[in-house]
Amino acid sequence: MWVASDWKDYRLLDCGGGQRYEKWGRQYLVRPDPQAIWPQAEKWDKVNAVYHRSNQGGGSWEVFSLPENWQIGYGDLRFNIKPMSFKHTGVFPEQAANWDFIRRSIENARREISVLNLFAYTGGATLAAAAAGASVCHVDASRGMVGWAKENARSSGLGEKPIRWIVDDCAKFVKREINRGHRYDAIIMDPPSYGRGPSGELWRFEDNIYDFVELCAGVLSDQPLFVIISSYTAGVSPSVPEYILGRTVRRRFGGRTESGELGLPVESTGMALPCGHTTRWIGE
Repeated sequence: MWVASDWKDYRLLDCGGGQRYEKWGRQYLVRPDPQAIWPQAEKWDKVNAVYHRSNQGGGSWEVFSLPENWQIGYGDLRFNIKPMSFKHTGVFPEQAANWDFIRRSIENARREISVLNLFAYTGGATLAAAAAGASVCHVDASRGMVGWAKENARSSGLGEKPIRWIVDDCAKFVKREINRGHRYDAIIMDPPSYGRGPSGELWRFEDNIYDFVELCAGVLSDQPLFVIISSYTAGVSPSVPEYILGRTVRRRFGGRTESGELGLPVESTGMALPCGHTTRWIGE
């Protein structure tokens, strides 16, 4: 398991009873978590907001005392936080383990690196790559998410870095980049389990991921550095995207693959809470 253990502004204080108790800067949040199936050991008295699931699907926040938005930092990166629908806050803190890998890999490459970040959300991986000196193409189907990522870049002092901000369906964009002859040294993707593109394009992880990764292999440069696939799709083992990268990217470029769970350290118990998984292809 790759554990994101270097946070200062985010803390997973406790978890249990299907919930996690977190501190985001100065704000204490309680959110559902399907992995925390053991009993809740302690009462959580200090809470600014709780997310309640609905029996009809989705849910809503019960707010006691919470600003509309606030910031937290991870090293020199700054993120604008606000409670969203479906329990989200704008950051998946476990992804910091990938951000560290991204920065380290780009800095150690000692050459100019171009990065394509697909399903890029609010830009954590984009900021990590840009801070390490890479040029980045940030692609997401949601105009609101791309705008949020721009805000995070400005907050992190990266607003003038070479980042292209693209609102588009990721598969359609990659096909156009291949036709235009554009190539990238690294690809990052965090595809959803299920979703629709800006023109109603249907995405289902199990049905689309193999063809999509195979497509993306066609936009890699002659000396690619890495490819990262993150997944939160229930029932999909970390081995599955590793096999896919092996059959597509590794077969073409050599290198090696690795996969594992992402996790967050739980302060009350010393455990690490599993939070999805990541697969990496790493060039030679």
